[in-house]
Amino acid sequence: MSTGISDQLIRLIHSLSKAEKRSFKLYATRNASSATEMKFLQLFDFMDKTPDYSDKAALKKLVEIKKTQLSNIKAHLYKQILTSLRLQHAQHIPTITIRESIDHAVILYHKGFYYQALKALEKSKQLAVKFQSPMLQLEIVEFEKLIESQYITRSRSTRADELTTESKSIEKHIHQSVEFSNLSLQLYALYVKGGFVRDEKDFHYVHGFFKANLPKYRMQDLGFIEKMHLYNAFMWYYYIIQEFLMCFKYAKYWVDLFEAYPNVKNQYSEMYLKGLNHYQNAVFNLRNYKRLNETVLKIEQWSTESLENENVILLQQLYTLTGKINEYYLTGEFTEGLQIVPKVESYISNNSDRLDNHRIMILYYKVACLFFGAGDYKKTIHYLNRIIQLKDVSLREDIQGFARILNLIAHFELNNDDLLDYQIKSVYRFLRNMGDLQGVQKEILSFLRQLPFENEQLVLNGFNDLHAKLVKLAQLPYEKRPFLYLDIISWLESRIQKRTVQAVIKEKYILEQTTGQSIYFPEV
Repeated sequence: MSTGISDQLIRLIHSLSKAEKRSFKLYATRNASSATEMKFLQLFDFMDKTPDYSDKAALKKLVEIKKTQLSNIKAHLYKQILTSLRLQHAQHIPTITIRESIDHAVILYHKGFYYQALKALEKSKQLAVKFQSPMLQLEIVEFEKLIESQYITRSRSTRADELTTESKSIEKHIHQSVEFSNLSLQLYALYVKGGFVRDEKDFHYVHGFFKANLPKYRMQDLGFIEKMHLYNAFMWYYYIIQEFLMCFKYAKYWVDLFEAYPNVKNQYSEMYLKGLNHYQNAVFNLRNYKRLNETVLKIEQWSTESLENENVILLQQLYTLTGKINEYYLTGEFTEGLQIVPKVESYISNNSDRLDNHRIMILYYKVACLFFGAGDYKKTIHYLNRIIQLKDVSLREDIQGFARILNLIAHFELNNDDLLDYQIKSVYRFLRNMGDLQGVQKEILSFLRQLPFENEQLVLNGFNDLHAKLVKLAQLPYEKRPFLYLDIISWLESRIQKRTVQAVIKEKYILEQTTGQSIYFPEV
């Protein structure tokens, strides 16, 4: 067993709950028939209780295990743990139950019990339909066709036609589902690379790509899976082109779909949580605090009866953290929001091997914005540097660009004039190379280039001039994008009015709550 697989075994053991460990030991003891077979259980106990496991330490402690046996015992232990987990959680994971029923049918078929095999397949098919598993439905129907085509089962005369029609119908649903899921995945890949559309050229590319790859369909013919992937594709399309009202519409469709099919919430927990996350992002962009708060609580309190799915837990924690940070952004409670930073740090540290750079980058940027809003510019720079120092500059080019701009502003606030000149040139080159040097970015860089101003009045004039220019640019369709990443206008107003950024944003939030007046605020 290789070192890589050995590490996976250790991680698997340490991920087990007390109940899972107890269940495994009962399973292992019940199925072991000799002292030799119990060696893997001894190794399990040693790995479980040893923080810094090594093969050398294991061989020294477990004298009954020879060096030549260790690799095979590890492999056997790994398999036994997975088998135990499968048995323990089968009743909570529908796909396992369905596959188990199919396996029973296979055994009966090979024994020559064709009627019993068909009966088991019928039971498994009913479960597959109930829990919206078309792939398994097709596998079951194909198996039924195999039995019907090879053996005389004395089934009704219309059986062949029924199975053929059923097979074609399921195949059509699967084909559409695959096309919709491919489109949503490709749109997500576009977003991960570049973020929101930057200009008309970007818009036409995304729009053309979406239309060219969106297959023809009739909504009334679509099943649960197809609708889920279709809504996902539409949501990403409207999100990328910044049509947040339409994004909200399809995110709501997505969430409502799961409410209409309550049986599948556990089966597709990840997709349900993703739908809720898209919904909370949409209502945040629409500045609907009440719905945002309700959705954050819904995500945080979501629980599943199935296996303690680490991926579900990972997503749930991520979406809860980002949702709560968004609440702090919306209300202007930046100082209060700093209390969540240790939780973010702990989340990243505990899941560093499972989080991709994209998610880590977003969390760091959000934390940097919290510190910026709270007026702690040194901490702002600290977290922005974690983004700027990433080697992969092709990932979320938009975030990397605005991280550098916010970094410049933080240095300006700290009066680091000696660093600004070099950094401005560096940021200019970076944005130009990324093709992301537009009106807002140019105006900010031009303003910072004029530093230092000769007197306080010139500084104030500079702020007022930049504010007027950015307010006009914010009205243009493709110049709104920068304000999704950084509320530069509120920062300028804070400097002009000699107030804190969070005081300005908090005042805007209160005004919105009392008058219903909408004021745009950033979202990553």
